[in-house]
Amino acid sequence: MEKSLQSLNLLIGLMFVALLTFVISNNKINIIKANKVANTESIESVEKNLSCLALNIYREAANEPFEGKVAVAQVTLNRTEHPSFPSTICDVVYQKNSFMGKVVCQFSWYCDSVHRLKPVNKKAYDESFRVAKMVYLEDFKLESVRKALYYHADYVDPNWGKKKLTKIGAHIFYE
Repeated sequence: MEKSLQSLNLLIGLMFVALLTFVISNNKINIIKANKVANTESIESVEKNLSCLALNIYREAANEPFEGKVAVAQVTLNRTEHPSFPSTICDVVYQKNSFMGKVVCQFSWYCDSVHRLKPVNKKAYDESFRVAKMVYLEDFKLESVRKALYYHADYVDPNWGKKKLTKIGAHIFYE
């Protein structure tokens, strides 16, 4: 009987800690969201950019490790702060250029209609969305890609001549 009570108390305690952690995390995200909105963006803009970032992480790095997803998100945000790229996340994600008479997307999945129209794996997308929130709203960063603006899969060689920063998962990141 005493062991049952101890087990029950332990279970209730764990549930309380989990609930408390969830509430505190949610409040923190709401405060960060409110501060970001109060400083520069509307709630609609934050939500739109968060969705664009999550989709880009999903399409570019769904099968990558956590750090790979963070790095892809970070490159996307780094581009918004660089004069060679658009200033919003969605504009960076959906940016197209014309190069030697061909349309080239900044992120290959956007030009690949077959890939773009594939159904979304909910579990992988949810993880990408969590990473997007961490990087965009909570300013979670990896030092190794602090200056990264470009990356490619390790099975291609674009011969860019850019400074290589690091390799994470199947992507190589460049300054």
